[in-house]
Amino acid sequence: MNNPFDPRTTALRSGYGGYTVERNRVLRNTYTLLAISMVPTVLGAWVGLQIGLAQWMMLNPGMGMLVFFAGAFGLMWGVQRNSNSGTGVALLLAFTFFMGMMLSQLLAMVLGLANGTQLIALAFGGTAVIFGAMSVLATMVKRDLGGLTKFMFIGAVMLMVVGVANIWLKMPSLMILFSVAAIGIFSVFMMIDVRRVLDGGETNYITATLAIYLDLYNVFVNLLSLLSIFGGQRR
Repeated sequence: MNNPFDPRTTALRSGYGGYTVERNRVLRNTYTLLAISMVPTVLGAWVGLQIGLAQWMMLNPGMGMLVFFAGAFGLMWGVQRNSNSGTGVALLLAFTFFMGMMLSQLLAMVLGLANGTQLIALAFGGTAVIFGAMSVLATMVKRDLGGLTKFMFIGAVMLMVVGVANIWLKMPSLMILFSVAAIGIFSVFMMIDVRRVLDGGETNYITATLAIYLDLYNVFVNLLSLLSIFGGQRR
């Protein structure tokens, strides 16, 4: 039995306590910044609707895709490069604003439905429920998730290829399968990304927020797409 007055035991406990405090600080800051990031996302979506970005993207799908990839990957690169400074926070909020603008195409289509507002609220609530469930699951899972992470990453890459192809194919059945798979994959990624913070594998709250935000964004977009397909009411 360890002697509670042994200096080595005291140091061990002190180190573990410091690790726990640091882990909780990263998780708290991540959730706080994640909540704040919703504001520029909503603002970006509103701006996109006001300037007619949705119509432009519908008329120019190829150019819209290039703008999306250039803006998204460029800002993500900037966030990663500046993740240890206030500039990283500013770039993250700029990224969420941009992603909100890109969301305007889907929102314009859904708002054109008689129950569009209700579908958006339902998708938001469903995403929140999934996030809560995955966060709780992340605290319960004790196994190493390295193999699962690799499998999910391969799935995400395949989804990207299918999504780009379907811009021109426009196959409704493929879109439904894509959305179902995306919800499953990015829900699992939520658990993995929260678990990484809990395990101490992610110690930067800016990059942690970026990862979880992308999970939430993809689940929301694909859940809203499914709801509009199966529950949308024409005017």
